[in-house]
Amino acid sequence: MKKILTTAAAFFVFATPINAEGEGDPAKGAKEFRKCKACHAITAPDGTAILKGGRTGPNLYAVIGRAAGSTEFTYSSIMKTAGEAGLIWDAEGFAAYIVDPNGFLSAAAGESGRSKMTKQRVKNPIDIVAYLESVVE
Repeated sequence: MKKILTTAAAFFVFATPINAEGEGDPAKGAKEFRKCKACHAITAPDGTAILKGGRTGPNLYAVIGRAAGSTEFTYSSIMKTAGEAGLIWDAEGFAAYIVDPNGFLSAAAGESGRSKMTKQRVKNPIDIVAYLESVVE
């Protein structure tokens, strides 16, 4: 039964809707990211603050294309396990993670666990991804 629930959760997580063009809108994502900045900042490697935010969550600069749990931050054990299992953040995966962090990581890691991130109510998570990609130099 647990395996069936994990499989169902993986299907739901990876079936995150993307807009008709298949790409997000960075302007809408910047507006939507306001919900995220309470916990996350976007800071370039040279220390330039692109967007000042909280320090409860990891820096999201260049998160797309990066291995999960690979920056300097105290990640949950499930995030570390997912990263060690080879999870590299891509647009669709990161968008799915924003919507259901625990379900996404459990499916990616192949075991149950809890993310430190709370489930977010976002209109279109792919817009947030587009915004994050737009701020990378």
